[in-house]
Amino acid sequence: MQIRGHQGDITTERVDAVVNAANSTLMGGGGVDGALHRAAGPDLLEECRRLRAARWHEGLPVGEAAATGAGRLPARWVIHTVGPNRHLGQTDPDLLASCFRRSLEVAHEVGARSVAFPAISAGVYGWDPAVVAGVAVETVRATAPDVPSVEEVRFVLFGPDVLVHFERAIAG
Repeated sequence: MQIRGHQGDITTERVDAVVNAANSTLMGGGGVDGALHRAAGPDLLEECRRLRAARWHEGLPVGEAAATGAGRLPARWVIHTVGPNRHLGQTDPDLLASCFRRSLEVAHEVGARSVAFPAISAGVYGWDPAVVAGVAVETVRATAPDVPSVEEVRFVLFGPDVLVHFERAIAG
């Protein structure tokens, strides 16, 4: 599996699946979640509503992942995952690792070959970007043998301050 990082806009990535740092409602929000919902258009929100009605009645749990179509995004799927919120006392790195692992497992289930990730929980959820980068890269590497259809993982970071941590983790 090829793993790389770059600065960019995840809503424009030409990959099979983009990972959404979602909130548990799956109804959109701020940050990556809001940007993906705006770019994808109303079809994404409708698919999220159907997903909630069919399986996740109480909302998507922290560390879990689920796929929908991608609406107007250049990707085919959006894989929604809810990162742990340090401000709410969710400080277990295993919860964060679960977001990356479950997202890759779901990507494999839908047949995605390329996946773009944001820095899950490194924004308003209060996790240190260096910690997120280390957990993310380590988890992707450890999960790679279990998801053979996924050939490429891109970490698409909004700014250079976060990118540097991912570049170190990838090189490391």
